[in-house]
Amino acid sequence: MQCAQAIGQGASTLGIDVRAGVHIGEVELRSDNGAGDIAGLAVHLAQRVCSVAGSGEVLVSRTIVDLVVGSGLEFESRGQHELKGVPGPWELLAVRG
Repeated sequence: MQCAQAIGQGASTLGIDVRAGVHIGEVELRSDNGAGDIAGLAVHLAQRVCSVAGSGEVLVSRTIVDLVVGSGLEFESRGQHELKGVPGPWELLAVRG
């Protein structure tokens, strides 16, 4: 999250707006095309979280918030969202600061 924020801040000094989505989960490594791609539900979910983020915003899933309890990071709820291809509603939160 802090990396995504730093990228966004650096890009904004160049006049470029960046948005980011962060989730955690198991990732499949695929090398069937020689490119070393990643796949899996966690990758799909992170992309869907990113698609909800606004310009200059870093959004995270509730999973991330639960994992960083006590870190001092602050979040603001952006409500429940249905994410295409992902079962059930997901609470998304914006990283503050």
